[in-house]
Amino acid sequence: MSNPAVEEASLPLLVRTVPVEDPGSLLDLLPRDEALAWVHGGDGIVAWGRSTSYSASGNERFQSAARWWADLAASSAVRDEVNRPGSGLVAFGSFTFADDSTDSILVVPEVIVGRRDGVCWLTTVGTGFSTPPTLVPDAATPPKGTTFSDGSVNSADWQRVVAEGVSRIVAGDLDKIVLARDIEANLTEPLDVRWPLGRLAADYPSCCTFHIDGFFGSTPEMLVRLERGLITSRVLAGTIRRTGDDAHDLALAGSLARSSKDLEEHEYAVRSVAEALAPHCTSMNVPESPFVLHLPNVMHLATDVTGVINDDASALALAASLHPSAAVGGTPTEIAVPLIAKLEHMDRARYAGPVGWIGASGDGEWGIGLRSAQIENDGRLVRLFAGCGIVADSIPEDELAESNAKFIPVRDALSPLD
Repeated sequence: MSNPAVEEASLPLLVRTVPVEDPGSLLDLLPRDEALAWVHGGDGIVAWGRSTSYSASGNERFQSAARWWADLAASSAVRDEVNRPGSGLVAFGSFTFADDSTDSILVVPEVIVGRRDGVCWLTTVGTGFSTPPTLVPDAATPPKGTTFSDGSVNSADWQRVVAEGVSRIVAGDLDKIVLARDIEANLTEPLDVRWPLGRLAADYPSCCTFHIDGFFGSTPEMLVRLERGLITSRVLAGTIRRTGDDAHDLALAGSLARSSKDLEEHEYAVRSVAEALAPHCTSMNVPESPFVLHLPNVMHLATDVTGVINDDASALALAASLHPSAAVGGTPTEIAVPLIAKLEHMDRARYAGPVGWIGASGDGEWGIGLRSAQIENDGRLVRLFAGCGIVADSIPEDELAESNAKFIPVRDALSPLD
């Protein structure tokens, strides 16, 4: 498949990172335009401006982006007085789920502000020396006139899509398929993305809240983290909706941990991650049983896979080897992914694709673009995405309810506070 790429012309970059006093909420520092974010529990990095960027599509999009990044990092002059994950030269990135979708991108900002374990820093990036900006909070504007409607497929039709997926599994064509749907949010005024980012970060502090080039969300699933030779990947598969009653939710968590349907779905996902990472690792730890991850709206079966890297693969290269995992594609992947394109009747775009950042050393963090949305139509239209893992025992009505639960984080974030 062809792999068109677009690189912004640029001179070698001058990068300087210095420690700063704690600026408070990182998201509050963002300007309205050209904002970038990757935050988790108050830590992380936010940025703005664009020093340079790289866009690609096709089945070689990860590889071409990784080569571009390696060349850029090698030619840049970096002075890093902090030396923490996310300091120095950093690119934010978001990649499409499918090979034939467009708009995969790496963005190198002009200003980056970060916090890690109580240490804060400011990075400036450009082709010449510049005066560091003053860090001043800027209030976000609430959404105006938000209304929701069906997306590419309505609820009834999507249940038929799920039923078709189940029939293919029962017929023996495959073991699992992940099927997604979208809904649309229409606004009367262009969205200030800083508003939903703030809501998501506050409501889901254990997730990674992100925004890159109009794609935003708060993902609970870390596709891969590479930090000083240690690889970590969090696998989520198997979901149940929370009720708000603590005692009842505790009982539901127990039923989730014993559910043969959910355990089967989870096993496929863990196996696909372990098999993809194994060639890059000298040793690995793959827990035998998952734990239950509690989020405000749902609970997931979760497994943390870890390993020690044995080659020079970057975090982006590892993300490429993992994508798409069974958690967002299916099993076998080579059968499930083409069937997704046939059944879903929509373009996933960057939903369920890798999203995150990479540093000059190759370390970085890449989540899966879940609990997410894409801003379109000059900010007046937002497409929200949610998907469910389908196995032989899946019931369409239950999967619809699960998808509705997964829409809740972004739906709520697109509404003004009461």
